[in-house]
Amino acid sequence: MDPRNININDYTYALPDDRIARFPPADRDASRLLVYDRGQISEDVYKNIASHIPEGTTLVFNDTKVVEARILFTKPTGGVIEIFALEPADEYPDIQMAMQQKGMVNWKCMIGGASKWKRGMVLEKPIGISLTLSAEIIGHLPDSFLVKLSWNNPDLTFGEILHLAGLIPLPPYLKRESEESDKERYQTIYAKTEGSVTAPTAGLHFTERVFSSLQAKHIQPLYVTLHVGAGTFKPVKSERLEQHDMHSEFIDVTDMTLARLAEATKVFAVGTTSMRTLETLYWMGVKCSLNPGISMEELEMQQWEVYDRLNAERIPSKEALRHLLTWMHSRNMKRMVCRTKLLITPGYRTGLVRGLITNFHQPQSTLLLLVAALMGDDWKKLYNYALDHEFRFLSYGDGCIIKP
Repeated sequence: MDPRNININDYTYALPDDRIARFPPADRDASRLLVYDRGQISEDVYKNIASHIPEGTTLVFNDTKVVEARILFTKPTGGVIEIFALEPADEYPDIQMAMQQKGMVNWKCMIGGASKWKRGMVLEKPIGISLTLSAEIIGHLPDSFLVKLSWNNPDLTFGEILHLAGLIPLPPYLKRESEESDKERYQTIYAKTEGSVTAPTAGLHFTERVFSSLQAKHIQPLYVTLHVGAGTFKPVKSERLEQHDMHSEFIDVTDMTLARLAEATKVFAVGTTSMRTLETLYWMGVKCSLNPGISMEELEMQQWEVYDRLNAERIPSKEALRHLLTWMHSRNMKRMVCRTKLLITPGYRTGLVRGLITNFHQPQSTLLLLVAALMGDDWKKLYNYALDHEFRFLSYGDGCIIKP
């Protein structure tokens, strides 16, 4: 099946508003767990998840950290302008470097109330007694604005400024303002690398108690980074998938992580972002096997190329990862930061991932398409069961483990 011909209306379901979890449960690992094991469905809770993962599995987590990307400015007239900091301007090589900028930074932003922000107007936001954050629109992009953000303390980084001035950007479907508790609960306990504007929510259920139970079963954690962008909430608006432009996101991985992946016997992904990262790395390795002299630009994954040509070039996962490692070492790279536009949809065959832990996703979303790529039409069976048995949906909701 050519995935371009997929009709998005085949990947919808009725999600009652009262099934959307507005707040997290009191205990992270008390969330309910739906277990799909080769066609069979059972129930458990997250604190027991180790019993559903094969001994010796490598469990891959996304260690990205959500930044306080919503900044509210008040105009002299009293009107409020909201800036949603999406990602750094193209002049910065990666998010981490952009977050370390001092005094001034250029950022791609969505703007609430943009029509009320006149060209040339500089907005100011006092922070405490002596600190002021200023914002000025310096360019228009196809679906956002380029904003110059500056502050009057050259010792502070942009990451520190966001922490002082911004709010946690909860998903719009929660239909509420962020609260103080969200600063902790909308982060995984292992969040490390700042850069996401939304959490890798499959990891929100994991606690130290869960990690101890995994260790007892020789299930090894491994961490990659994919900075989750606002595009993850972008619905597929076109009827056929061919017209949908998949959003790109930054991935960040070290050679040591690749080496450990190459030695793993079985890999499970915690979250769709981890799966997207792992599958991107696999296909990048395939590209390196075909062209050892490939450039970084050519190496980055585009939306359709797996389906167009790479599928016929499959090699074992260990071989692919070793080719990618060789490519990195030939360029004296210990760390690789690049973008991926990989679209995982029905018709896709995984190269590396053998199981997925994830939450329940919105109808007609690319995240639901990814689940369907693993399960086929059984995704309907899984979601109908979850709806019929009152599971909680979306970011703060319950989740499932999928062993196809």
